[in-house]
Amino acid sequence: MVAALGETTGGIFLNRIRDQMLQDPEGRRILRERPKITSETMQLDTLRQLPDGTFGREYVRFLDDQQVSPDTREPVHFIDSEELAYVMQRYRETHDFYHTLTGLPVTVEGEIALKWFEMLQTGLPMTMLSSFFGPLRLTHAERERLLNVYVPWALENGSNSKLLMNVRWEEWMNRPVEDVQRELGVRPCHQV
Repeated sequence: MVAALGETTGGIFLNRIRDQMLQDPEGRRILRERPKITSETMQLDTLRQLPDGTFGREYVRFLDDQQVSPDTREPVHFIDSEELAYVMQRYRETHDFYHTLTGLPVTVEGEIALKWFEMLQTGLPMTMLSSFFGPLRLTHAERERLLNVYVPWALENGSNSKLLMNVRWEEWMNRPVEDVQRELGVRPCHQV
């Protein structure tokens, strides 16, 4: 349902993301080549052989720890434009890279923080809805931590970092996570 909501409410914002991608050489290349993020294209077994601390090794560790794969992302159904459908699909496929980059856990708080980050990056309405209504599921202490730790982190990093839709993640796998964070302008979130 969240995927369908994202598709049906994101039209104007997908155009804006696409336009931002067209203004960046790497974004243009991504739109031209339309790479897919799958278990096969990412060669997960090869990533498992990379040294600890490399982006690829930490990404596949995240997938393994969460027992997910890049193949579990819902395909786009409700966007007529082939190009904008690809932008939405790419957004979905890169979500786990964001977890690896930011250090945010897969908890309700971590996911809401990541939606705040993504809201600043993309402006997609579904990220706004998740950001504002997601906290209703939290305890008082979790809401306090969200508002005092996660949201300030997301506001700073989401607005000051490179547009992550312009990152060809597939080519960053051999690099140390700290170098990737530094180059993209993302400070990892150190939770309380």
